[in-house]
Amino acid sequence: MSHQPHDSLHLLHGSGRGVQADVPAGWTSVWWPLRGQVSLATPGSDWELGSRDLQVWREGPLRCRSRGPQGWLGLAGTAAAWPSHTATRADGLFPWQGRIWRDTAGLLMKLARQTPSSVASYAGDQEAWVTALSASLLEQQHSLHSLLSRCNGRTLARRRQTLMRLLRVRHQIHCHPDVRLDLECLAKTANYSPCHLIRVYRAVFGETPSEYAARRREEQAWRMVSDTALPICEITGMVGFESQSAFCRAFKNTFGITASEARRQLAGRDAIAA
Repeated sequence: MSHQPHDSLHLLHGSGRGVQADVPAGWTSVWWPLRGQVSLATPGSDWELGSRDLQVWREGPLRCRSRGPQGWLGLAGTAAAWPSHTATRADGLFPWQGRIWRDTAGLLMKLARQTPSSVASYAGDQEAWVTALSASLLEQQHSLHSLLSRCNGRTLARRRQTLMRLLRVRHQIHCHPDVRLDLECLAKTANYSPCHLIRVYRAVFGETPSEYAARRREEQAWRMVSDTALPICEITGMVGFESQSAFCRAFKNTFGITASEARRQLAGRDAIAA
């Protein structure tokens, strides 16, 4: 997409195996899989995005690619292409992943239905939808903006820089819960020393990177045990444990029951509900 006009906002609608889009550095983009999962990749990381989730990205180049028959929507452009009103400016967005709101999904679908080509600049009635979309995205990130007061820096720009660095670290942990924490590498990602990263991260998020990584593994473990039929031995490796016994001990310490007991209880509830 680097050859496209820099003052245009581009809507991308991908469908089919192997379809991909590349967004250059300096662009703000929004991604939503319509079904299944899509793969997102940057020079330093890659991760999967599910159909109930939304990804906002403005950290260097990004590639979106479908590995199967999945469909997805993307909206991308430079800061000049997004709405310029203070309340809806895209440069106020942070790199973020979370559940997509219904109104956000509705606005993306309206744009997709009204744009016949896979890449197009918006105009006319579409401009109002893009403005509403930007406002919705900023509202979804309200909790992130509230963290700015906890960040180091005398100016808003410096505090935003601090939060961007910490979100870079958080993103690495979030996307790779199966990888054991390497504090040295994470600190380099933020251009901090390990000790300074721990101190600043705790001040802003109320927990250390290690505590967040552990919580992410616990959440993923519970989802895999409760929402899938995967064998416990497979889940063990997928959430970063070296042995099944270590996983089972950690699971019981966290949730008070074993993984097998959790599955039996959930199965019993489903049977009663049916």
